[in-house]
Amino acid sequence: MDDRIERARLLYEQAVFGGDAGAVDAADRVLDEVEADLALARGRVVHARFLQSGREDPRALAMFERAAELYRGLGNGRGEAEALFWVGTFHQVVRGDDAAAVPVLERSRSEAVRAGDDLTASYALRHLGIAEHRAGRLDAARERLEESTRIRRELGFLPGVAANLVGLAHITAGEGRRDEALALLDEARSVAEAAGAHGIVRHVEEARGRL
Repeated sequence: MDDRIERARLLYEQAVFGGDAGAVDAADRVLDEVEADLALARGRVVHARFLQSGREDPRALAMFERAAELYRGLGNGRGEAEALFWVGTFHQVVRGDDAAAVPVLERSRSEAVRAGDDLTASYALRHLGIAEHRAGRLDAARERLEESTRIRRELGFLPGVAANLVGLAHITAGEGRRDEALALLDEARSVAEAAGAHGIVRHVEEARGRL
């Protein structure tokens, strides 16, 4: 059992049997934390299923938006930043709607920076770079992805580094520098293999085939 569920039960008893008027509000806060965490976790699982099947499940968006709302009410900037990232990712990845995704991803990045959550900031930057790439703004796309990659290297998040290198290879190829793009893919493969990120290795090979 999540300790917070037990905490909410004890707060209920304090309110009902102990006459503690503040215990009800405290219990609500505890349960809001649980609900936010569960909504975010469940939404991620639903998104993973979309990546496997390609079938949209709108419940994911509702879950991410609910998590963001709850974290905001709790004053949990880190949680809100992560939930906002997933809201933006749903719009971008599931629905292909960068116009809806970008403002949310920008908010996610700002909240993540404010909360000191470098990992979420790196994710937001990556997806903002993807939006710039789709819009044909290669310089801006490179800037976003390079900043995301720098953060990920500092964090030691190697699968994320490899994924970004694949994105940078696509940008570089779009600039007509095929040899440099292939070198980036070589590095991406090496990093991915070292991290055991076999899914990223497949992306590397798919990108190499397109070049």
